[in-house]
Amino acid sequence: MKKTGYTLLLFLGLTTVLLAQDQKFTLEEIWGGAFRTEGMDALHSMDNGKQYTVLNYDRSTRSTAVDKYDYATLEKIETIVSSADLEGIQNFRSYQFSDDEQKLMLATEVESVFRRSTLGKYFVYDLQTKSLSLISENRIQEPAFSPDGSKVAYVFENNIYIKDLQSGQTMQVTTDGKKNEIINGVTDWVYEEEFSFVRAFDWNADGSEIAFIRFDETEVPEFSMDVFGQSLYPDQQVFKYPKAGEKNSEVSLHVYDLAAQTTNDVALEDAYYIPRIKWTPDADVLSIQVMNRHQNDLKLYFYHSDKKELDLVLHETDDAYVDITDNLTFLADNSFIWTSERDGYNHIYYYDKKGKLKNQVTEGMWEVTNYYGYDADSKKIYYQSVENGSVNRDIYSIRLNGKGKKRLSSEAGTHNATFSTDFTYYINSFSSASTPYRYTLNDAETGKVIKEIVNNNQLNEVLAGYEMSEKEFSTISVNGNELNMWMIKPADFDAGKEYPLFMFQYSGPGSQSVANRWNSSNDYWYQMLAQKGYIIVCVDGRGTGFKGADFKKVTYKELGKYEVEDQIAAAKKLGELSYIDQERIGIWGWSYGGFMSSNAILKGNDVFSMAIAVAPVTSWRFYDTVYTERYMRTPQENPSGYDDNSPINFVNNLKGDYLLVHGTADDNVHVQNTMRMVEALVQANKQFDWAIYPDKNHGIYGGNTRLQLYTKMTNFIDEHLGDRINEDFMAKQQLD
Repeated sequence: MKKTGYTLLLFLGLTTVLLAQDQKFTLEEIWGGAFRTEGMDALHSMDNGKQYTVLNYDRSTRSTAVDKYDYATLEKIETIVSSADLEGIQNFRSYQFSDDEQKLMLATEVESVFRRSTLGKYFVYDLQTKSLSLISENRIQEPAFSPDGSKVAYVFENNIYIKDLQSGQTMQVTTDGKKNEIINGVTDWVYEEEFSFVRAFDWNADGSEIAFIRFDETEVPEFSMDVFGQSLYPDQQVFKYPKAGEKNSEVSLHVYDLAAQTTNDVALEDAYYIPRIKWTPDADVLSIQVMNRHQNDLKLYFYHSDKKELDLVLHETDDAYVDITDNLTFLADNSFIWTSERDGYNHIYYYDKKGKLKNQVTEGMWEVTNYYGYDADSKKIYYQSVENGSVNRDIYSIRLNGKGKKRLSSEAGTHNATFSTDFTYYINSFSSASTPYRYTLNDAETGKVIKEIVNNNQLNEVLAGYEMSEKEFSTISVNGNELNMWMIKPADFDAGKEYPLFMFQYSGPGSQSVANRWNSSNDYWYQMLAQKGYIIVCVDGRGTGFKGADFKKVTYKELGKYEVEDQIAAAKKLGELSYIDQERIGIWGWSYGGFMSSNAILKGNDVFSMAIAVAPVTSWRFYDTVYTERYMRTPQENPSGYDDNSPINFVNNLKGDYLLVHGTADDNVHVQNTMRMVEALVQANKQFDWAIYPDKNHGIYGGNTRLQLYTKMTNFIDEHLGDRINEDFMAKQQLD
């Protein structure tokens, strides 16, 4: 008898598997949206704390509406605005209230630029006069109301503009904006991707000033991508992309005074990066977060715009790196709430306005995973954490002094909350591996469910007719660590048989793939593979998140070393199970996961017989500065860290079957990664399969693209891992 090598923690799944549940999943259903879940879109709590609004879409009229509901009854009170009643707008994608909730900004004709950035035409709808006005004839970026709702600031062609909604006049704040050279008020590519924000300007509390970041990317190297399209000659997209070790944008911070129409420069001598700016409740005090290039030295400054003075308020350092968050919250007196890993786990801290620590609010060998806000009346903080197991998420409240902690959620799974403005209620989104998304209205004091708002019972009824396997959560002991794992077996699993093993992972720093939440599209694909006779496993190795800073940061300066060792060791241990065919073990991943699966089949060529890599990094020398240097420092400082873990340098080890996939318009992980990998494989005289998707970005989607891609991957798995089970599956299908 072979040792199992893992300890079962919990067993989650459907309550029964009926004989009638024998319908098979198809790729056409999975990628055609047959198993889509219902949810709540663009939820906004009104200032009175008694009502909320959501964005609703009417498929019959193809119109959108902002509808208002009552928290206590969940009844719809009114439709605030519907595109069906607006001339010239068929529908709008999003909405934004002014602070006084008397105006709405509606986004139309929105087109993506990169991952988070968009261009669009925006209208302002006045709730009192029922009038609609266009902000600009041009497609603009990141429009934002002034605090009193009388103005809108926005960016057009890398310059900042302010429109007075009463007079209709537009004032240009900056004039030096130029494509691929100077950007004002929105971020460059690498800030958008890695610091996760686009709007780089902020109104102060009384609307008298706007702070903004200026990016000088003149000396940043350019990257170009061919766009093949339908024309006789391809176009070319050229943008600034700083690869590891190369020059970044030079950033500077400025404050524009609306009354004087003057711009003041903020002197920040140590600001290599400015990842966050935010005005405090004091209209004259701006908070600024700055970092060094290594991202292991973070400073929080207060800039006093009236006195033109700068105070250092908080300084955090780390041997590896300091993460940036959006959790900074100011109280009325400019004291503030902050999250940090300073004790080895991510927790909440409370500081006075001078930056003196008043108290650590949460503590323990677990992580705060989301910060929801602070209720000044009850002096309570609301947050999400993994205290109930790192694969789960629960909602808690705690007083500002760190006392009176209360768990508000109860069911094991993933809870996420959206609180009313006055923190009387919250709308809870809950799911688990066995429960599709359910939205309920909850009491913020007790966590008690008041009413159900949305469920996915209809989806459950649909899935009742399918042969589904349970997702088993456990841990596996690998390299001195208990690693989180899930496993999906065929519904008719027989421990006396041997099954091929197909592993999935992402593995990036701070990520999590083993989580107790409802299915993504890939999960239905795994169910389909299980129906065919595969066992599917996912293991979160060292470097992944929510198990403490040491566990996460062990991969510092060695991306692709310890994570790969863990996947190889896990595959070996699983291969010892009596029901796993250790000659047929495959692995796949996308992006960082593709980097990992490539390394796994090369460095673990005696373990993995096949691998699929989609949009992989093949050398961190090709990836951007902010992400790569955060975890690796520069190639000049750490050449061995880059080269010893680059799949390109180990192609001679390839023995198994390898499928390489990339989109040519991937602005994130450039197709250059795959092309260099292909050339290395060719020169090593290694046979492999590959697929290129013209004009597709990092997500590789659009039309039938995902269906075609997953059909290709399924066929590849069947051909190289399936062997005997493929014939058995076809024979069983004919009998059925």
